Amino acid sequence: MELASYLAGERWSDHPACTHPLLAALARLVNDNTSDADRSKLIWLVPSIIGLTSDDLRVDAHIALRCARTALPVAAAERQLALAVSVLAAEEMLARLDGAPSGRLSEASMDAMAQVPRAADQARRFSRAARITEKGFRRYAAPNAVQLSVVGIVQACIPDPDALLRTLLSDAIDDCVALIRGPRPETLDAALPARV
Repeated sequence: MELASYLAGERWSDHPACTHPLLAALARLVNDNTSDADRSKLIWLVPSIIGLTSDDLRVDAHIALRCARTALPVAAAERQLALAVSVLAAEEMLARLDGAPSGRLSEASMDAMAQVPRAADQARRFSRAARITEKGFRRYAAPNAVQLSVVGIVQACIPDPDALLRTLLSDAIDDCVALIRGPRPETLDAALPARV
């Protein structure tokens, strides 16, 4: 993020104005939790985050959703409930913002939840009683989903957590590009999950 601030002509900072705050937080977490040997592989992503800013809460929701869905199937059991709740909260926020019926999930979210059926059932029960505000989602739920997801991936028993973190950041950037700048026609279906 400091390199992004420099390239954007801003003062040296790891919180540059040229990048959406939640995307910048994800980039910092990925950088800080990537091994020294693999950190240099993140450099090529820096130019793509410059200029990705928006006040649209959909951006926060998509970043949180991408993170939670990516981490949910690989995270340890004790993190799965919170990640499943994060998936449901992000999907609910998107439905509310889009004026869609409550309770619908994208296909990608259904697939992620199906991999952890016990946590998914518990999350559904918990989420029925909880209603989060837009302000609460932006300030607490979305950042917590991002942080919990990165930690869940780092501590997961998988062969290459660095590669999954890199993929997560790259996919989140692609989502933001599609949401903020508009998708290229050939990547629209891949960048954003279809609403079911």
